[in-house]
Amino acid sequence: MIVTFDLFSAMTNSLAGGSRTFAKLAESRGWQHTGQALYSRWDEHNKAGQRTAKAPTTFHDLSLQALSQTYADLGLDVALAKADMVTLEESVNEWPLWPDIADAVRKIAEHARVGLLSNVDDVLARRTSAFRLIDPELALTSQRLGAYKPSTEIYQAAVAAVAPERLVHIAASARDVRGALEAGITTVRLARPGHVLDANGPTPPLEVEDAADLVELLFRGVTDPS
Repeated sequence: MIVTFDLFSAMTNSLAGGSRTFAKLAESRGWQHTGQALYSRWDEHNKAGQRTAKAPTTFHDLSLQALSQTYADLGLDVALAKADMVTLEESVNEWPLWPDIADAVRKIAEHARVGLLSNVDDVLARRTSAFRLIDPELALTSQRLGAYKPSTEIYQAAVAAVAPERLVHIAASARDVRGALEAGITTVRLARPGHVLDANGPTPPLEVEDAADLVELLFRGVTDPS
């Protein structure tokens, strides 16, 4: 079995980490916007771009476009976006993991290979704290797979990449839960603060609130493919 996690919702508290970086930028510039407001606006534009993105567009390209749009929306200097994007990318190694994730991944790795399935470029994935917990051969990025969530193509490509082993995906965000389920992948929703299900999407049959509960769920027959 291969178990993949979403990088920036299931494994990483990206709201906390990204907001902290934006707060530092805002303070240094005398901006009145909070770090969380800047992060949330940028994340919204970023996800909108990912819905229609196709290779060879990179995650960096999408993120920079989203940051430029965020600054334009808020009346900030768009010319700063390129340098600030570098700052954001360099800060991801400081973005905190959810406190339950490291121990849970180590325990899962006693029974299965663990990877990530994420809308990022390879170099960005390697910068994260989460990367140190997984099998580096199983960093299933949008760059590697040539597609972006929530398109079914990225999930189908992930299944093909690990075949003939079975793939189980741990998702937290609404679009990831829905995308993985609609692609027919065995999906476990890991409930995280700030993430709710898509009201128009399928309901995940498997759900936990603490990553520590994943070991029992995954390896005591609950996700048996039969």
